[in-house]
Amino acid sequence: MKEINIGLAGFGTVGQALYKVIEQARNVHARIAKICVRSLTKPREIRVPESLLTISFTEITRNPDIDLVVEVIDDPETSFRLVSDALRNGKDVVSGNKAMLARHLPELMELQRQTGKALLYDASSCGSIPVIRNLEEYYDNDLLLEVKGILNGSSNYILSRVFDHNEDYADALERAQKLGFAESDPSHDISGNDSLNKLVIITLHAIGVYVAPADVFVYGIPTLGQEDILYAREKGMKIKLVAQVVKLSDDLFTMFVMPEFVAPNRYIYAVDDEYNGVVIRGECYDRQFMFGKGAGGLPTASSLLSDITALRHDYRYEYKKTAFAPRPEYTTDIPLKIYARFSQTNLLDGLPWLAVSEEYRSESFRYVVGEILLADLIKSRKLLEAEDVFLCNFPRFFTERDD
Repeated sequence: MKEINIGLAGFGTVGQALYKVIEQARNVHARIAKICVRSLTKPREIRVPESLLTISFTEITRNPDIDLVVEVIDDPETSFRLVSDALRNGKDVVSGNKAMLARHLPELMELQRQTGKALLYDASSCGSIPVIRNLEEYYDNDLLLEVKGILNGSSNYILSRVFDHNEDYADALERAQKLGFAESDPSHDISGNDSLNKLVIITLHAIGVYVAPADVFVYGIPTLGQEDILYAREKGMKIKLVAQVVKLSDDLFTMFVMPEFVAPNRYIYAVDDEYNGVVIRGECYDRQFMFGKGAGGLPTASSLLSDITALRHDYRYEYKKTAFAPRPEYTTDIPLKIYARFSQTNLLDGLPWLAVSEEYRSESFRYVVGEILLADLIKSRKLLEAEDVFLCNFPRFFTERDD
């Protein structure tokens, strides 16, 4: 069997983990022939021959000796240029860059059609869990109703330390950073934007419709406070950062990312530490659950390796659901039940509530539980960015099926 020559772009945590995995794997029949890096002199855990390194990505995207390009860099726009150049120059590509993919999926689908080359990216969504390929192959019909879960291992680790180990939020964040589950700047993870990018990718394969990240409501956990933690505990629940896409009818679907109150009888209640958990629901098969590590170099590298192996067998995404007719339309005109805690920012009067079922006031803070349109949350983004505000969603889709 012919050995595949891989051009690797990015040699940080994930890139070095992939290098290790390929070195150890016995039946991959692949080798890393060139590595594109930002700096030739940066100290790294793994030492490789200097002849392997380059700072020009065209040395891998246009190199006739490279069969396949694997891209794991952290700059979305550079990633897009690199992946596009590789496809145009006759290379199949494996990518783990969820931010790049979420912004540019339509262009990349068209490039694959024009060039006949394949782009695989299971590693971009949920680390070691093969969500994309399962949606493409096993759930390639219109029976799917919902994909919902914990898509970010860093934020889940923090929330696990808070709810399972009674740690202070700030201490849990610091611990996550020390262990490498969260970056020195953790904003992308705890803001929910990482989960949002993954949700955009998942939605294309689950529903067949691309929705730009800017059009989706996302709310994270940076302002989670002790008051919110106590409220959840009093109700016998945990707070998890949850992403979901829901088919409301044959004609409509919605999607959003928010903290959610999770009861003990829900599958994702027990998804802790840096793990991800995804629930896939369908009309005939009820719920199916996928669980695995969502953060760390080796879990992501194992997913990259799976895509590399798949390309050896000429596998490619067919984007079957994008050809369905008719496809459901994206809507935000749906009511949600949410908990909103605030102090100085008056959300009771500042938001267009449909109904308020619970209200609490103290000297230091207030909270409201009520119904509001998702569309109105999107319109109120600026107001909700205040540091004294925290929102949490109460699940309401398909809950009658889980009792």
